Amino acid sequence: MTVDVAAQAWSGRSDGDGDDVLRWHHVTAPLTGPDAPRDAAFVGFRSDEGVRRNQGRPGAAGGPGALRSALASVALPAPLRAVDAGDVVVGDGALEDGQRRLGEAVTALLDAGGPVAVLGGGHEVAYGTYLGVAGSRAMRAGARLGVLNLDAHFDLRDAPRPSSGTPFLQMARDEERRGRRLDYRVLGISRLSNTERLFRTADQLGVSYLEDTDCGLLSLDRVEAFTGAFLDACDLVHLSIDLDVLPAAAAPGVSAPAAYGVPMEVVERVVTAVAASGKLAVVDIAELNPDLDIDARTARAGARLVHRALTGTPQARGRR
Repeated sequence: MTVDVAAQAWSGRSDGDGDDVLRWHHVTAPLTGPDAPRDAAFVGFRSDEGVRRNQGRPGAAGGPGALRSALASVALPAPLRAVDAGDVVVGDGALEDGQRRLGEAVTALLDAGGPVAVLGGGHEVAYGTYLGVAGSRAMRAGARLGVLNLDAHFDLRDAPRPSSGTPFLQMARDEERRGRRLDYRVLGISRLSNTERLFRTADQLGVSYLEDTDCGLLSLDRVEAFTGAFLDACDLVHLSIDLDVLPAAAAPGVSAPAAYGVPMEVVERVVTAVAASGKLAVVDIAELNPDLDIDARTARAGARLVHRALTGTPQARGRR
């Protein structure tokens, strides 16, 4: 079940009336019905359970609220309509049930018209998001799914229980059961943060990836080629952004801050390219831990990337 948090969270600065002074809090309303008109939709996933199981630092359950607060006063280039379906709350260790409920919510939002932004939560949010995409009308009609993860970690861990370290292996196994291969690609992999077993697993699954050392401002041609090849190979994109892909100075409020990381300029360019392709179905933001943040830096970084994803689509740009 979701809880209604939209009315409380979406408030912020106002500079008068008119379409030229709009911010996200002006255009976002609680979801009142499945057919409510919208250009974008939000749903939150308040979960620490996956991080806890993965031996990380809990606190990501506060991520959805912090992301909404950071996004609320971000200025809009054109009038949009957005709805907020509230939060899926994971309690008492019931991660799998929470992922199932998130999937149901995402499917309903996608089938009513996307794109959808899922505000996490630990990176276990990605599997719940995937369940929603996999059940959507577009996938039932045969669309080719591509999953692009901006992350320092593969999150392909083979563990007895699902966690924030397992979502993409879970996706690969689900796709295999459906007779498909998961097209999974990762940008920002840290060689120091992934064991050799994880690299072998990635190779066995045919995962394409770029390491963080190949994602700097001097490597933009390589990053753009990687992103372009991904977009050419799919019809529908699940974009997953783990904020620990960014350098620790830009994103200190995560369970595992990056010693190196991918510059915001590069991450934002990738997000913008995905949005402009017209193929973005859903973007999820993971690992924001407000308890560890400094001056809301990480929340603001996440909000900026959500903003770029949702305002960069052909549908949104057409309203300017």
